[in-house]
This record gives sequence, C-alpha cells and structure tokens, in this order.
Amino acid sequence: MPQEPTRPRSLAGYLDALSRAVFEGGISWKVVEAKWGDIREAFHGFDPHWVAALTPKQIDRLAHDPKVIRNRPKIEGTAENARTLLDLDGVHHGFRRYLRSFADFDSIATDLRKRFRFIGPSGAYHFLWQVGEPVPDYQDWRAAR
Repeated sequence: MPQEPTRPRSLAGYLDALSRAVFEGGISWKVVEAKWGDIREAFHGFDPHWVAALTPKQIDRLAHDPKVIRNRPKIEGTAENARTLLDLDGVHHGFRRYLRSFADFDSIATDLRKRFRFIGPSGAYHFLWQVGEPVPDYQDWRAAR
C-alpha cells in the first residue's frame, strides 16, 4: 500500500479511496497509481453527486478514454458506489458515522463488501486503512485468511 492513510475531509475523499480499491482489484497498484491523477480528473475529483449522475453516454466516454483504466464494469460500479455512498451519508447523517456504527473491523468489512460493487476482503481492508479507520495488523489479518 503505497500511499499513507488520510482521513477524508469530504465525501469525495471517501469515494476517491473507495474507487482506488475498486480499480486496484485484479490489477497492479502501480498501474493504478500511475493513472490515478488522470482518473481523478476524469471523475471530476470524485465528486459523488457528479459520479452518481453519470449517464450511459458519459460512461461510454470514460470507457474509451486512454487516460483512465477502461474497465466499463468498474466505471459503472464506481457510479453505483457513489449513489450508495450518498444514500449511506444521508441515512447516517455522515458517511464517517456509518463507518463508526459497527462494533468491529469484521462487521464493517462484511457490510462494505455487501453494499459496494467490486469491494472484496482486500479492497475493504485497503479502503478502511486508507481512510484512517481502525484495521487489524496487516500480517495478522492476512495470515487469518
């Protein structure tokens, strides 16, 4: 995990970290890291309202843009994840409150995997670590799987 954990200051920061975990699934983090600036720009800084409102035509454009990772299902999943993030933010009066509503790492990781597309066990761990939420020691977590 190359970047340092950072507590997001906005929903865009959470969507950025979540989307990075999505795009890193099945691909080298180095490839994602090299393109992340362009991906962030293409997704308008991961403004969740903008991403949630992506039209099929806009998704087509992103899926053909050589500056981004052109995986249409992951682009569609990012738009769906933005809608889920906005819903959870509204229901819990803050996305961080949603994250803090769980008793432990395993229960929040399970819920993240259920609610968000393309988030598996490693993606949930990486996302929570990246946004500064408590996670178990990586070596211990990895050994238990």
